[in-house]
Amino acid sequence: MIVPPQPLLLSPFGPLLRATALELAILFGHLLLYPSGIRPERPAEPEIPTAGRSRPPVVLLHGFVDNRSVFVLLRRSLARHGWCHLASLNYSPLTCDIRTAAELLGRHVEEICARTGHREVDIVGHSLGGLIARYYAQRLGGDTRVRTLVTLGTPHEGTRVAPPMSAHPLVRQMRPGSSVIEELALPAPDCRTRFVSFWSDLDQLMLPVETARIHHPDLIAQNVQVSGIGHLALPVHPAVAAGIRQALQTQGAADAGSPGISVA
Repeated sequence: MIVPPQPLLLSPFGPLLRATALELAILFGHLLLYPSGIRPERPAEPEIPTAGRSRPPVVLLHGFVDNRSVFVLLRRSLARHGWCHLASLNYSPLTCDIRTAAELLGRHVEEICARTGHREVDIVGHSLGGLIARYYAQRLGGDTRVRTLVTLGTPHEGTRVAPPMSAHPLVRQMRPGSSVIEELALPAPDCRTRFVSFWSDLDQLMLPVETARIHHPDLIAQNVQVSGIGHLALPVHPAVAAGIRQALQTQGAADAGSPGISVA
C-alpha cells in the first residue's frame, strides 16, 4: 500500500525520540519476561478439536535471538477477541539456516492441524519469524496449510543493518542478495497464502524501512504502514494488534486501499 506523503513537521526529531523512548521501555519489559518464554509451550491436555469453528489456529513465531514471550500481549488480545487456539512456537537459538527453521515450522503446523482438526492455520511472524514463515509458505509447499501470513517488521528484501552479531549465519541470510532473499524473489505462481506485511517508518532495524514490504508479482500481498513506532513495538502495540485482528478476519484478496496505522 502506498501512503500519501505527510505534511512536514516543525520538529522532525519528536516522533523519533518518542519511538526510541518507547523501544527502550519495551526492551526493558521484554528482558523481564524473556525467561518465562525460554521453555517450549505445552499444548493443553486434553485438546478439544476446534475444526467446527470459523477461525483457524494462529501460530505466533518470534524473531532473531528472541522467544515466545514477545507475544504475551498480542496473544492476550487475540484470546480476548475470540481466537480459541493460539500456539507460540520457539525455534532453537542454535538454528543457523532459515530453510531448516522453515522445515521445523512445517512439522509444527502439521501437528497443530492434526491436534485441532483444522486444515489450515494463520501465522503471525515478527522480524525473522516472518521470513521463516514466508519461506515455508512460498518455497516448501506450506501454502496448502497457511491461509494468512502476517509479518511484522520482516526484511522481505533484506536489511543492510549490521547488528553486533552480523557474523551469525541467520543474520547473513537476512541481508540483501542472500541466497534466501533471492529464492523468495523467484516466481511463485501457485502460492495460495495471503500475505499481510506491517512495516514501520521508524523501524531502525530495517534499512531501508521499505524492505519490510512485500513486492512480488505472484503473491496475494497487502502492505500496511505503521507510523510512529519502532521494531520492538510492532508485536506489542495495541493499535497494531487491532490491525492484526482485522487482517486475520479478512477473507479473499488483499485490499491495497486499506488505511495505514498512525500511532500518536
